[in-house]
Amino acid sequence: MPAPNRPSTAYLDHLAAETDDRREAALAAGPPGAAAGGAPEDLVAAAEAAASALEPELAEIVRTLHAHPETAFAEHASARLLVEVLARHGVEAATGVHGVETAFRAGTGRPADGPAIAVLAEYDALPGIGHACGHNVIAAAAVGAFLALHEALAAPDAPAGRVVLLGTPAEEGHSGKEVLARAGAFEDLDAAIMLHPYGVDVADQVWLGRRLLTWTFTGRSAHASAQPFMGRNALDAANLAYTGIGLLRQQLPPVDRVHATIVEGGTRPSIVPDRAVMHLYARSKYPDTLRDLSRRLDDVARGAALMTGTEVDIAWDDGAHPSLPVRTNQALTRRWVAAQRRRGRDVLPGGVVSETLAASTDFGNVSFRIPGIHPLVQVADPDVALHTVEFAEAAGGPAAVRAAVDGAAGLAATALDYLGDASLRESVHAEFAAQGGPIDVPHYFD
Repeated sequence: MPAPNRPSTAYLDHLAAETDDRREAALAAGPPGAAAGGAPEDLVAAAEAAASALEPELAEIVRTLHAHPETAFAEHASARLLVEVLARHGVEAATGVHGVETAFRAGTGRPADGPAIAVLAEYDALPGIGHACGHNVIAAAAVGAFLALHEALAAPDAPAGRVVLLGTPAEEGHSGKEVLARAGAFEDLDAAIMLHPYGVDVADQVWLGRRLLTWTFTGRSAHASAQPFMGRNALDAANLAYTGIGLLRQQLPPVDRVHATIVEGGTRPSIVPDRAVMHLYARSKYPDTLRDLSRRLDDVARGAALMTGTEVDIAWDDGAHPSLPVRTNQALTRRWVAAQRRRGRDVLPGGVVSETLAASTDFGNVSFRIPGIHPLVQVADPDVALHTVEFAEAAGGPAAVRAAVDGAAGLAATALDYLGDASLRESVHAEFAAQGGPIDVPHYFD
């Protein structure tokens, strides 16, 4: 029996056992998909070697950012360190780009009319818990990949094309990439790649779309004893809405999530509350199912207000942009897997790790504009979850440095394959078109 107030781990234990079974089957079956083609082998090998040679500086990034975490839109020292590392290698980065003070952009390669691929860096931390999502590792891998590409693309036989390193602040809770996108950050780019640290190496894991929501119920105050009938109780409305969410969950698809808190609910028991405020997250696996969930939550709020004689203000994504699910490009993913296997990593295909273990990322907004990948690289034990103290500890350790170096090599190789193989690019963009092509992200939920 679990200790009092301590949740049972039975479900997670079953998931772990099922994941182990699927992992063994996947590894026995060999690499997922074909990975033929790509850039010339000697050029890719040189880029991977260049990434390995950067290990001391990538370790510096991992450990410095880990020791001095900065939260969304306040990543001043973090961005400055990354720009300084670029400068040591003769690369000048523009700072404060696309209207965000802590964003930066650097470029390398040749002709401007060739294909262009972006490597994305994140470096914001979580309030109170530091780099428990490992964005310090993302930053190090991205900088390492870009510098390796900067060296490789200077070779006489290097393919035409450009690589852009884009520093993207405020992933946690603010969808910073959408802020940059609306300012034109991705308009001259053809594809985008990045990685994320995790408890296992996974080529393609589910990332849910996410929207933020605030409900403000307004009623009428009254003396709770003498004249309660003259009041209209806003806290009752919030209570009914919270209960409505719980009942709604029974009819939601298993890919949907709703989390809610009541942050205001009155000031004194003797006064009928005339104001109550709820904050919610809504998540789903697909853009259209997230839109459906949004409409159903609107009905819950309006129903609670109707039952209590109150009014409700529904504010979607107030102060932040929605995050769409990640649409993974499998043609690019196969190149990533091939590169990581050269580093000795056994990368699991999608579907091995349960999709119930799903979070959200603003890279989804990028992936519905241009083709992209967002694979996972192991820095912690499989049972260590993101956004925990244990993951924060792992994100500053030796495995995090190894992941940053291996990840830098993998991203560099993937980018070179994209630039150097016209047939691969054709496959990448044909797949993206077959998935529905770009969507109008800013107006999708209108």
